[in-house]
Amino acid sequence: MHLCARAYQASTAPRVTARARARTSRGALVALLAGAVLLTGCGAGGQADRASRGDGAHRAEHGQPAPVPPDGGGGAAEGDGEGGREGEQKSDVERDFAPSADYLSTFALDVDTASYGYAKRALAEGRLPDPAAVRPEEFVNSFRQDYPRPQGNGFTVAMDGARIANQEEKGGRGGEDWSLLRVGLATRSSDRTAERPPAALTFVVDVSGSMAEPGRLDLVRECLGILTDQLREDDSIALVTFSGEAETRLPMTRLGGRRDRVHQIIDDLEPGDSTNVGAGVGTGYDVAVEGHRKGANNRVVLLSDALANTGDTDADAILERIDTSRREYGITLFGVGVGSDYGDQLMERLTNRGDGHTTYVSTVAQARKVFVDQLPAHVDLRARDAKAQVAFDPQTVQEFRLIGYENREVADEDFRDDRVDGGEVGPGHTVTALYAVRLRAGASGHIATTTVRWLDPRTRAPHEATGSLEAAALNRDLWSTETALRLRVSAAAAYFAQALRGVETPGAPRLGELAERSGGLARATEDASVRQLAKSIGQAATLVAQ
Repeated sequence: MHLCARAYQASTAPRVTARARARTSRGALVALLAGAVLLTGCGAGGQADRASRGDGAHRAEHGQPAPVPPDGGGGAAEGDGEGGREGEQKSDVERDFAPSADYLSTFALDVDTASYGYAKRALAEGRLPDPAAVRPEEFVNSFRQDYPRPQGNGFTVAMDGARIANQEEKGGRGGEDWSLLRVGLATRSSDRTAERPPAALTFVVDVSGSMAEPGRLDLVRECLGILTDQLREDDSIALVTFSGEAETRLPMTRLGGRRDRVHQIIDDLEPGDSTNVGAGVGTGYDVAVEGHRKGANNRVVLLSDALANTGDTDADAILERIDTSRREYGITLFGVGVGSDYGDQLMERLTNRGDGHTTYVSTVAQARKVFVDQLPAHVDLRARDAKAQVAFDPQTVQEFRLIGYENREVADEDFRDDRVDGGEVGPGHTVTALYAVRLRAGASGHIATTTVRWLDPRTRAPHEATGSLEAAALNRDLWSTETALRLRVSAAAAYFAQALRGVETPGAPRLGELAERSGGLARATEDASVRQLAKSIGQAATLVAQ
């Protein structure tokens, strides 16, 4: 992997919210709740696959490329401990690089995985997922990566890629002259033995009629009871339920000596009638604000199938009610989706607008992977308002397409405007963005530079880190055994998502071939999640062929 990274402190700007964020087994769901309520999320606006050409096919009016940092590169940001890598120098081409707005791609970071989780369940039940609910970045970010980690807060930036062979003769999409470029960002993992701050958790539980289905409210009820026994004495819990209306069952209450009362309230939860998500979320935030604890992890946790059918059913209308409290108190919204029928788009928009994160759980393996196997101690932020900007070199790049991130678009000119929200990213996370890139004939030297910008979670001082890629890094064939395994896994996940939503992608194999390649990757990685990917692709191929 070609890696050139540096971090430095950047200029600041006053902060306001200038745009919307881009956005089961009992034991497994308990683990999910115990860990996930302390996760942080991300968000921003809305972006389609972007194609940039010299003719101005994609253009921002005032886009500015990320310049060389004031220290000339290599200087570590204060408190980050992550400077330029010893022995690596930027080429003269890259050092003087200043592309036009046509060659910039800017987005807020995203760590959601719910889209992939729900797609797996749909396929396992013998149906294709709704194309509108398929978000490629959430497929790709569901898989482990091998990026280097920084020493402090913030990110490392890694870039690599491979040449896409022509697939037309195999019935796939032509990939001649195209390459796949991967941008990889990673935060430092947490110390598992570190003491976490207390938690102030407001659970907003859907008790509508649809939650009566086995595996929904009954599972949530019992798991909340077990979770109550696992939390510390200095943690606090509030509980709001909603069906046609919302009801506060328990105001913010410290658990010490009150667990029996909490258990009784949880045991009394019963399904009702309609689903007024707006009332539930609004009341939940009212309770969370009233019980806000300074220095604690304040979270609203929405447990629902998100099938809103009464009251405010639009995310913008729902979030309008809580916007002031959300910004003033910094309370994040974590969404846990359940059920075979699931309102994915509403849940995703709610958590994006609510500075949050969402996941979907239908099996023990999914919950264990996300919140047990990968749970270090999701109590601290590593970065606030994180954004990435990729600047492509017009001398070597003819065209590029970002795969996914439609709901995370940030205007190029807003990259360094810290009043514009980005994504909140916690410990141990990786974020991957894939681009299909068409190089110019005979291209050599610098291809692209990625800059990631974030605010320090404690001081809110802005920092940046960069990475770059040269054309020589794209010489290998994508499916060659010499190409990084995790790059190939990322490609398989992205091509799978694109196929499910019916989007043509250069070099993408047909589903049958993609299933075979994924099976080979599963054997090479010995990774159960990659085996599941191959299985899901095979299920989709069968359904498409019917």
